[in-house]
Amino acid sequence: MNKLMLVNPGLIFSMFFLLLFPVSGQSQTGFTDVLSKKLAEYVRLFPREEIYIHTDRQEYIAGEDIWFKIYAFDRQILKPLTGNGIVYFEILNPENRPVVQKRIGIYDGVGPGQVSLPDTISSGIYIIRAYTNWMKNFMPDNCFSKNILVFNPLKNRSFKDKRAKVGTPAGNVTVLQQPGLALNVRREGNRKAIIEINSSPEYRSAKGTAHYLSVQTRGSMNFASPVGITGDITNVEIPGNLITPGINQITLFNISGRPVYEKYIYTPFDKAGMEVISEESYNLRDKVAASFKAESGSSEIGTDLNASVSVVPAGSESFPDIADYLVFGSEFGALPGELFHSDLDEIGRDTLDNILRGLKSNWIDWEAILSGKSPSVTYKKETEDHFLYGRLLNKTTQKPDSGHYVFLSIPGKNAYFQYALTDKKGEFSFSLPLDENLRDLIIQPEDPERNNNLEIENSFSLRYPFLWGKGDSSGMIVSEELSRLGVNYQVMKIYTSEDLKATTSQVALASGRKRFYGKPDIELVMDDYIKLPVMQEVFFELMPGISLKKRKSDYEITILDPVENKFFDKPPMLFADGVIINDPAIIANIDPELVEKVDAIKARYFVGDYMFYGLVNVITRSGDFSHFTLPDYAVRIRYRAIEETKSFSSPDYGSAEKTQSRLPDFRNTIYWNPELKFNRQGSCSVEFFTSDIKSDYKIVIQGVSKQGDLFSAEKIIRVK
Repeated sequence: MNKLMLVNPGLIFSMFFLLLFPVSGQSQTGFTDVLSKKLAEYVRLFPREEIYIHTDRQEYIAGEDIWFKIYAFDRQILKPLTGNGIVYFEILNPENRPVVQKRIGIYDGVGPGQVSLPDTISSGIYIIRAYTNWMKNFMPDNCFSKNILVFNPLKNRSFKDKRAKVGTPAGNVTVLQQPGLALNVRREGNRKAIIEINSSPEYRSAKGTAHYLSVQTRGSMNFASPVGITGDITNVEIPGNLITPGINQITLFNISGRPVYEKYIYTPFDKAGMEVISEESYNLRDKVAASFKAESGSSEIGTDLNASVSVVPAGSESFPDIADYLVFGSEFGALPGELFHSDLDEIGRDTLDNILRGLKSNWIDWEAILSGKSPSVTYKKETEDHFLYGRLLNKTTQKPDSGHYVFLSIPGKNAYFQYALTDKKGEFSFSLPLDENLRDLIIQPEDPERNNNLEIENSFSLRYPFLWGKGDSSGMIVSEELSRLGVNYQVMKIYTSEDLKATTSQVALASGRKRFYGKPDIELVMDDYIKLPVMQEVFFELMPGISLKKRKSDYEITILDPVENKFFDKPPMLFADGVIINDPAIIANIDPELVEKVDAIKARYFVGDYMFYGLVNVITRSGDFSHFTLPDYAVRIRYRAIEETKSFSSPDYGSAEKTQSRLPDFRNTIYWNPELKFNRQGSCSVEFFTSDIKSDYKIVIQGVSKQGDLFSAEKIIRVK
């Protein structure tokens, strides 16, 4: 794709909004139809993505590895995203600044990952956050976020909780209500909901009796109907089969189509089952054989199940499982604290009602939907390509330079070329393959005389979560479990050398797979001819129809138009090792001994909408642009769209010799497997060995099927 264009979904949504007739004066059923259509169109243009990350633990020592599995979802249907993509993984320190950043590849919504904590960071509470490129449009709200505890025993034996709270403080959520109006909900039978509308005579006299009631869940309209409020109490019965499991938003609209009251309720999911089967206790360096059995109404669930498992000390902090997390996701801000201590279905009704009263969706906003106001969208979904963004600025004024071309080249023997046209903000983007290949990117403006600066945007979001309140300045007590983790890490660091293996082999710099211009009109292989002393003679003797001449102190390259039999009025595009150059003297002055071949296109040539008046590409024997000096107006970066993933390894005590080894085994994470393989019956088995630490350990499994069945389970085993 050579010319990248982003059609603004907000513009489409505004046009769609204008096509719908005004709500005032319309029929009652007409408004509910419009309401449903507007919601559906809004969700189509601004879909919500969610991420859940299963980490091996919640507490770490500075310098340790964090192992994790990414699960990415379409929030509306709660099924894994399809196709390929990238998740941007970060760890933020207590000052809200990144200390680790990594791009992780996902495939059909899942992907394993690993990062190493710097051993120089201080003790404290850090935040893991993760998001897709599309989610960057709605940052900092729309991202996965979880706290981890990091302890550095070499820098400080105790530490302070300096992190303030993240998200919207309690009591700051604006709840949509009206004086003289209230909604109560009773649940009966099979999820049936009785919505009781209480209204005062004063309210009905001022606002009228004709209203509309809607129920939506994660952007899907479950119910929309006119309702007449003719008395103090009006009951509306909604069958249970119409209400989608999850958090349901009930909204009452007045006759003008404006929302006047809002309430959230929770409809439980039918959770899929997962059984963990193993012995209850084991000896040191003993083999553990554990199996997992998934139970679901879906047929052949095992072949579509993607799951990860960790085995860690049982004293570790906990985090909500995948099913409970996705009930809230990032749609309602910070997760309720109660989820960190018990499962959602175990929370009491009064506590749950109190949680729901404080919710406000940061995705479904009826005021925005009904007014036609749309979110600003800059970042595209990365389902086929990774996008690299930048800005073209005037070097003197630092103002955006709009309506001008920017070029991307990758040095190599197969020329790679992209162009982009800057928008009114001076912004541009290029697409790169979704792979782990390391590429040498050279980006430059078309016209170097315009005195431009190129700014390449950081691929990670600079919109950080809002911190409110003050962090606790008192010293935190380091738990016995955390202290033991620190000792274990130090022992392992002394006695072992952790050499993590990449799941993919090391790759050299990648260039184009084929020349972007295809087969050239002239393909001059230098070794096929006698050696000539200068490039000017090479062009004169061996490149018919192409002239390289010296004009006073400069050189000029021109191409004879084969159609009109005269030289083009404009110069051809010149390349050296596939990189655009603007000075013909660079080609004229290179030693022909260094040149492997010269390609030339003699006719007009189009790449997308961009036209060349012919082109010349001089390819050196090294093919890496090492014989040329990069001009100061160009930017050169080495870039890998998806960063390499490491694989977890653990000792095998299958032989007596290894079992009796005197090297200590103080692993903090006993086992980690991000890619469990289930058979068609939904079963899976794993084997691993215990360490030299006597303790209780927790087996934790999280997973999802392609059909959206969510699985999680835990089991405690004892090593004695």
